[in-house]
This record gives sequence, structure tokens and C-alpha cells, in this order.
Amino acid sequence: MDLEKFDEFKEDFALFIEAGFVAVKQLDEMSATRIFQAAQALNPTHTAPRLGMAYIALNKMELKQAMKLYEEILREEPDNYLAQTFLGICNLLTKGKQAKGEKLIHEAAEKSTDPTVKNLAHTAIEWAGKDLMKKSKAPFFVGQPEDEEEAEDKGKDKK
Repeated sequence: MDLEKFDEFKEDFALFIEAGFVAVKQLDEMSATRIFQAAQALNPTHTAPRLGMAYIALNKMELKQAMKLYEEILREEPDNYLAQTFLGICNLLTKGKQAKGEKLIHEAAEKSTDPTVKNLAHTAIEWAGKDLMKKSKAPFFVGQPEDEEEAEDKGKDKK
């Protein structure tokens, strides 16, 4: 493809990102992946396409992959509070990391000025506070430590 033709699409980068998230919402993983890959080709240094790929992984409950991508984004952009909130959500869904997830989400909510991020963080915090998320109240978690820190603390107490 002629590079000049490729350059004319660069101004549509934001539309590619938007279309990718629409495809995710419509549960069209193949289209979403291709759109985010096209956006990455248009702007290889931008983190938005990776944010989209991480969101696909989160929707598929591929939490390790999503967390890897969100952490990568945060290394490049420590103030990307959307990525931080989604990383927090991934932690909420990971056994033993709920406290870390809540901390990440609270920090993002406090620091962000974006109302969309604040709303997502607020919703995630509410969800985390539900009885289903509290291991001590769920019958299948009875007798297990609340999170990794609590498990470490219990191990120290035995010494």
C-alpha cells in the first residue's frame, strides 16, 4: 500500500478506537481485534489500541493477559486512570488480590478528573462492596484468608 494513502487514515485514529470498543460491546471479538490492530499500525506508540486489546481480554475473563497489558500501559502512562481502574477490576476478579484492586480503583477515582473514569471507578467500588465480593460472607470462601496481605499476616502470627 502506498504510504501516502496510509497517512490519510491517521486522522481517523480516534474513530478506529471508538469502532473497536463498539465491536467489543457487540461481542464481535474478531472485528474488535482487527480494528485495534489497524489503529496500532496507524499510531504504534499510542496506548489506546492496547487498552482496547486489554479490554477484550477482560471481557473474555483472560485476566492475566488483561493485567499484563494494563500494567504495560501504566508503565508508559502512570496517570492513565482508565487503565488503572480496569487493572483494579482485574484484581477484584483475581483470588487474593481484591484489596489491591480496591486500592487501585480508589486511587484512580481520587486522582482522575475524567467523569467517565470516576463513574466506572464508583461502580466498581460499589460492586466490590456487594456481599458476593466479600469472601467472608460467601460460603465457598469460609475459612480462607481475605487477600494475600491477610494470608501473609496470618502466616507471621503463627511464627
